[in-house]
Amino acid sequence: MMRLSKRFRGLYWRQMVVNVGMVLLTLTLLGAAFFSLSYNYARGQKTDELESRARIMSQLSVSYLEGGRYLSIEELRNDPDFQQLASFAATVSDVQFMICDTEGHVLLSTDVSLSGKVVTIPEEMTRKIMEEGSASDRDDLGGLYQQKQFIVGVAAVNPVSQETVGEVFAVATTSSLDTMWKGFVGLFFMTAFVVLMISFMASSVTTMRQVQPIRDMVKATRQYAEGNFDIRMNDSGRDDEIGELAASFNNMAESLQQTERQRREFIANISHELKTPMTTIAGYTDGILDGTIPPESERQYLQIISDESRRLSRMVRRMLDVSQLQAIDPLRGGNHFDICESMRRVLISMEKKITDRHLDVDADIPEEPILVLGDNDMITQVLYNLLENATKFAREGSTLYLGVAMIDGKARVTVRNVGDTIPAEELPLLFERFHKSDKSRSEDKDGVGLGLYIVKTILEQHREKINVTSEDGVTTFTFSLATE
Repeated sequence: MMRLSKRFRGLYWRQMVVNVGMVLLTLTLLGAAFFSLSYNYARGQKTDELESRARIMSQLSVSYLEGGRYLSIEELRNDPDFQQLASFAATVSDVQFMICDTEGHVLLSTDVSLSGKVVTIPEEMTRKIMEEGSASDRDDLGGLYQQKQFIVGVAAVNPVSQETVGEVFAVATTSSLDTMWKGFVGLFFMTAFVVLMISFMASSVTTMRQVQPIRDMVKATRQYAEGNFDIRMNDSGRDDEIGELAASFNNMAESLQQTERQRREFIANISHELKTPMTTIAGYTDGILDGTIPPESERQYLQIISDESRRLSRMVRRMLDVSQLQAIDPLRGGNHFDICESMRRVLISMEKKITDRHLDVDADIPEEPILVLGDNDMITQVLYNLLENATKFAREGSTLYLGVAMIDGKARVTVRNVGDTIPAEELPLLFERFHKSDKSRSEDKDGVGLGLYIVKTILEQHREKINVTSEDGVTTFTFSLATE
C-alpha cells in the first residue's frame, strides 16, 4: 500500500493530475458559459415569439370592441365567431391563448384542458402588465398545469381612448426548449469525454517522455554512487531542456569517470613511486642495523638514505602543490603582468644550472612589455619547470632558446633545446603524473616526474594548452597566454 501511494506521488502522476484537472476546469467553465448563453438566447427567442402572437391576439380582441359589437371584453366569451377565430389561431401557432379582464380573471381560453375551471393569473404578473404593458414568466398557474409553462402577457389597449380594457396571455409548453437543452447537454458531455480522453492520452505520452529521462538519471546516479561510471543517458536527439540535461549529465559522468580513472592512476603511480625510495631506505637501514653493511660503508649508504628521504619529501611537496593548483582560478581577478619580465627573472635564476651544462642561450624577449592575463607566480613556475627540463636534457655545449611573440592576439612562448629525439609515442605521456622515460631515469635521478604535469595543470587553469614536438634532436615546447 505504501509503495502504491509513493508511486502515485511521483512526478508523472502529479503532472497528469494537473493536466487533466486543467482540461476538466476549462471544459466546466466553457460548458457553463455555453449552457447559460444558449438557454438565455433560446428563452429570449421563445419569449419574443409568444409576445408577438399575444399582441396580435390583443389587437384582434380590441378590434372587436372598436367595431361597436360589444360593450366590454367580457362579452367576447359568448361570441362563437371570436372563439372559433381564437381556436384557429392557437392551432396554427401551437400556442394557447387566454383573454382576461384587467384583474387577471380568465374570460376566454383556447386550452380545452381549462374548460369549466376558474383560472386567475398571478397578481404580480397582472400588475406588471398594467404598469409596463407586458410580462413573462414560467409558471404552472397554481397547479393547473403539471409542468411549468412559458407565459407571456400583454395589455389590450383601446387605441382611441388609450384605455386598457383587458389582458391577453400566450401560453406554450417548454418541451421544445427542454429537448434542445437535453440535446446540448448530451452533445457537450460526449464532446467533453472525447476531449478528456485525447488530453489524457496526450498528457500521458508527453509526461512519460519528460519523466522517463529523469527516472533513468535516478537509476544512473545510484550506479554512480556504487562506483560504476559507465552508464550514459540516451538523449534521443532531443534539443529541448531535457536533451540539454541529458547531455550535461553525460558530460558530468564523463568527468567523474575521468576523475576516477585519474584517481586510480594516481594511487597506482604514487604507490609505485613511494615504494622504491621507502624500500631503499628500509633495506639500507636494516643492513646497517644488522651489520650486513660493513662500518666503513655506512656513511655511503647513510648518504643514499638521506638522498632518498629528501626525494620522498620533494615528491610529497610536489603532490601538495598540484592539489593546491587545481583549486585556484587564476583568471578570476582579471590580473595582468609582463611576461617578458617574468622570462628574464627565470633566466637569471637558471644561470648557474645553464653554466654548469656549458649551454648557450638564445633569448628572443622584446624590450617592450607584453601584458598577459593570469597569475604571475604560476606562469613563472611554468617557465622555470620548462627551462629546467630543457637544461637537464640538452646536449652539453648546445644552445637553449627562450622567446615570446605576439601571434593572433596572444603571447606565444617557446622553449627549445637540442638533445635526444623523444619518440612520437612518448610525447603525449610527457605531461602525465610521475612519467619518466628510460633516458630521464638515467639522467634525472633526483626528479619526481611531476614538473611537466604541474606545467600542464597550471596552463589548464589558464584555459590554455601546451604543445610539444621533437624532431632531429630538437625538442620544442610552446604555449600561449591571452592578452585580454
